[in-house]
Amino acid sequence: MALTAASPSYRPSFPAPVAPSISARPWRGRSLLRRRAASSGRHAPASVNNRRYAALQGRPSAVGRRRCDCFDLHRQLVPFLESQAWQESIVARRKVLAGRGEDHSDTLIALQHPPVFTLGSGTADECLHFDEEDPPFGFEAHRVERAGKATYHGPGQLVIYPILNLRHHGKHLDLYLRSLEEVIIRALQSAFSIRASRVDGLTGVWVGDQKVASIGIHVVFPRYITSQGVALNVTTDLSPFEMIVPCGIKGCRMGSIKGILQKDSDGRGIDETSLMDRAYNSVIKEFAEVFKLSLEHSPNWSLQQSSDFK
Repeated sequence: MALTAASPSYRPSFPAPVAPSISARPWRGRSLLRRRAASSGRHAPASVNNRRYAALQGRPSAVGRRRCDCFDLHRQLVPFLESQAWQESIVARRKVLAGRGEDHSDTLIALQHPPVFTLGSGTADECLHFDEEDPPFGFEAHRVERAGKATYHGPGQLVIYPILNLRHHGKHLDLYLRSLEEVIIRALQSAFSIRASRVDGLTGVWVGDQKVASIGIHVVFPRYITSQGVALNVTTDLSPFEMIVPCGIKGCRMGSIKGILQKDSDGRGIDETSLMDRAYNSVIKEFAEVFKLSLEHSPNWSLQQSSDFK
């Protein structure tokens, strides 16, 4: 297996200073406590996770549509550490605003990453087929403050980072996870007529026996501010996943939108840029619908003075 690290032409659209350290505790969901073999192919619409999502939808929600600032970098490769600093700076500001009762909007960031392995709080040595201090192919590897285990990010993968105040979205972590899954399930159906589903006891989205979307979140208590998010394989090179146990699921088979569509393309070429644009447009549309948000597209992010975070 020969892999070459990408050489991204990255044009920063925002300053990404290192934000102050945030005191928070990651939430470990029940989703990874029970494993169903991905190869079983049993992804029935009436799964436990589906029923749980349907039941939780009935909980009280905020009246009307809350504003959500959307930062669109879905065609750009943003270095992983810069994206983390950006999220931390937003979370820090949102914590202060929430404490004042002035947190009136949410945030959504969409981007791609250069090749990088990210290791969540549950990552153990057996999840990696390489030395953490010496990642293969010249890629980066970073520990990250989120639930879950190891995953891979790279070009052709659409990553969305929602920074939400869950006090305005039910304050229910299981509902939040199921809602993120719902966004991807709806987006795949509406944009590509791909029927996706959940797997009981796990978090993420599958098409048949292929996992196409991974989810890992972090929640800052007691303000209930979220960070981290969802990675959807659109045109991603899936080879690097062979170097890890994806999300700690042994035997997990990863898939991508491009790979699924190629089976029915009769050899026709697929425009990868167009595919990414369609995925992005569908995901943010369904995100707004599922979370009942009004998206406001922001051209860039301007970090306020550090005194505003105190």
